[in-house]
Amino acid sequence: MTTPHITADVRRKVSLASAIGNFVEWFDSAAYAVMSATIAALFFPEYDKSAALLATWAIFAGGFIARPLGAAFFGRYGDRLGRNRMLALTILTMSGATFLIGILPTYASWGMAAPILLFLLRCAQGFSTGGEYTGASAFIVEYAPEGRRARFAAAVPVTVGLASVAGSGVGFLLTSTLSAGALESWGWRVPFLLAAPLGLIGLYLRSKVEDTPVFRSLEKHDEVESAPLREAVRRNGRQIATLFGYSITNAIGYYLMSSYMIAYMSEELSYTKSESQITNVVSMLAYSVACLFAARASDRFGRRPMLIVACAGFVLLPLPAFWLMGSGLAGAMIGTSMLAMLVSVIGTSNVPALVEMFPAKVRASGSAIGYTAAYVLFGGTAPFVATGLVSASGSAIAPAFYMIVIAIVSLIVVLTSFKETRNLRLDRVTDTPEPAARA
Repeated sequence: MTTPHITADVRRKVSLASAIGNFVEWFDSAAYAVMSATIAALFFPEYDKSAALLATWAIFAGGFIARPLGAAFFGRYGDRLGRNRMLALTILTMSGATFLIGILPTYASWGMAAPILLFLLRCAQGFSTGGEYTGASAFIVEYAPEGRRARFAAAVPVTVGLASVAGSGVGFLLTSTLSAGALESWGWRVPFLLAAPLGLIGLYLRSKVEDTPVFRSLEKHDEVESAPLREAVRRNGRQIATLFGYSITNAIGYYLMSSYMIAYMSEELSYTKSESQITNVVSMLAYSVACLFAARASDRFGRRPMLIVACAGFVLLPLPAFWLMGSGLAGAMIGTSMLAMLVSVIGTSNVPALVEMFPAKVRASGSAIGYTAAYVLFGGTAPFVATGLVSASGSAIAPAFYMIVIAIVSLIVVLTSFKETRNLRLDRVTDTPEPAARA
């Protein structure tokens, strides 16, 4: 099976559509984390401060409950009906759910119905996210030129980082300029209400790009799999398990860095909300810039060496990073940026690898299962577990030990199970390790 020639102009359009669509998706998701402390006070006013924050993170984790359903649904959808159609539906679902959170009445108005509805809308967000990241990864990598897949696909993790920067920037602007009363009255809603116009822009851009040449070739040769989810589990169990095994470190690292640190710095380390927000902006900018360099290294040296470096880094550096966070604002920026750059190393190799690991016919389904399972079990629960560990141990650096243990597991998985994927053909329909054709 061969794929059609792709022009540089088409690739630019694909990059723009993927980048902006992914930005919209993750800005919406970041909005909840940015306003977590305010949401805790508005939706759980009868709890003490720590219990309210735990309840807020529990609802954050609850959004991950729907991710497996979203992964199964959108993975099957993408393998049967196309990557682009799948991504259009994910952005509509995410934007709609996030906008509804922005107009949701609080506990003072609706009582217990308010946190229940918040939980359900978080589930809708999670359902969408279950298909977005791996779907966007497949879409952009299947358009990428040989030998530059990681660099081309860096648009996915970079826009995740920039979305968090934008979300934190909006949060910083709101918390630093509004009074406490204004923030609780209407200010917290602003990031969520932005979902509607941003979602429409992303949907428009994605509608202007054809589906990937790999999927169009599958359709042309009548090789679209009728039951991709079942076939992925039956034939690609090793790849799914391997992807899960190292993605758990990616998941914990990202969500502790992006979602947990804002509340952690203000609640546990006594920084102001504004200081916490600006530190998050700095670390996410470091992440976004580092992704560009890490992606080039991944294309040069391969996915496996970069995954080993990242996992080893998560074994060695969390303790120094957490110590720095407690040493002052400058130290906090350095410590969070250290973790951010480690996440960039693992993330920029994970994006092309999760696509390359699977044959074309089951790619969206197989990658969604392994990657999403890691994020459901470890990413979504990371802020809750970290908060609980600090509370139970009385130690502000307890989350560092959690990261180290998980990273050791992932390092073992990469060393024993991950097979280099950099040179595999993307249009293969079986697990036969065909090398990529060189231009």
